[in-house]
Amino acid sequence: MDEQIRKTYQEKIDRINSAIALKPTDRVPLAPFFSSYAQRAEGSSYRDLYYDFDKAGQAAIRFYQKHPMLDACTGISFTSGKANELADSQMIDWPGKPGTKVSDYSSHQVIEREFMAQEEYPEMLGDFTGFMIRKYIPRAFPKLQGLSGLQAIPTIVLSTSILAPFYSPAALEAYQLLGKIAAADGEAAAASAKFAPMLAEIGLPVMFTGASEAPYDILGDYFRGTMGIFEDLIDEDMQEYMEQACDMFADQQIQALQYFRYADLPVKRVFFPLHKAMDGFMNDEQFERLYWKPLKKIMLALIDMDVTPFIYCEGKYNSRLEHLTDVPKGKVLYHFENVDMKEAKRILGGTACISGNLPISQLEFGKKETVIRMTRQLLEDCMPGGGYIFDFDGCLENAKEENLDAMFETLDKYGKY
Repeated sequence: MDEQIRKTYQEKIDRINSAIALKPTDRVPLAPFFSSYAQRAEGSSYRDLYYDFDKAGQAAIRFYQKHPMLDACTGISFTSGKANELADSQMIDWPGKPGTKVSDYSSHQVIEREFMAQEEYPEMLGDFTGFMIRKYIPRAFPKLQGLSGLQAIPTIVLSTSILAPFYSPAALEAYQLLGKIAAADGEAAAASAKFAPMLAEIGLPVMFTGASEAPYDILGDYFRGTMGIFEDLIDEDMQEYMEQACDMFADQQIQALQYFRYADLPVKRVFFPLHKAMDGFMNDEQFERLYWKPLKKIMLALIDMDVTPFIYCEGKYNSRLEHLTDVPKGKVLYHFENVDMKEAKRILGGTACISGNLPISQLEFGKKETVIRMTRQLLEDCMPGGGYIFDFDGCLENAKEENLDAMFETLDKYGKY
């Protein structure tokens, strides 16, 4: 890496780290989530993130080279459309999937399904690995139904007969398919690894090097579904199971993130998209017990490893702001989609760095003058005293070029301390 690029790269990391630590910076750090816009702006598409890795990766590099003001990006990573086709993935529909109605220029669409019935809580809690192999995976990936019979019951273990479920014709067929899925996923992983160093070579760090979820969201997103977990939430008899599940998921996430203790990474931040705790989704007591407590358990474990939790609050979060102050000072970054940012700054300003809130809808459909006004307002509300990183309210997929230019010009003119 060129010495000047290395210096720029480190300055950008330091600028964001200083903002998170509530320390002074020369200007507001810029780390907006461009999502697939980086590809689309340079002639690629969201579909290419699944099926043409080189085209998508090169497009993203070209885009980021044109915007040297950026202090971080979400990185360049790929998902194998082929692997998802082979497994018949049930939880998403994605651009390029045969028969899909999803546009090549749209992100994947989540299809919420109830992969665990309410009465299956005891089974899942009592034998999580067994439940995942025999029930969850065959439901979420129907082409792997052959795994549903994998169960060894140790009665008389005097021969290999106990292994019979593991070499049944259905199981062997599932193993062969897993080999094909592994090869396809391996191609996506290799492409991701190829482009990651290219970002550093143009002096642009990534915003985070790990991802996790709030335990309640894991339960709601992947097991019970939104409607299912709402049913559980209003049934007091079920809340004990929910609490046990959330605590188990917290411990699992903490264990999975232990690599931060040993990995030599220039950026140590973990991204948490919060899906199911926005205003109105539960009362304060339920939020504290079922959502915030297990999430904070993971956050504190990360902070103990000198890793920054990057908490991405989706939806309205005005009623949750006081809860979010219950963290060590200068150790957490909160992103907001829909919040009174002036109030967020007042409540959280002495505790944590904040970001977000510029509407991506305005960048796509609004007038240039509106984008300028909203960008300036965010700076006026959030800049004083530091502890602020500029970002959109969500992930940008489409935008008018003139609106994006106006945003960058406004940030350059008014974003310096």
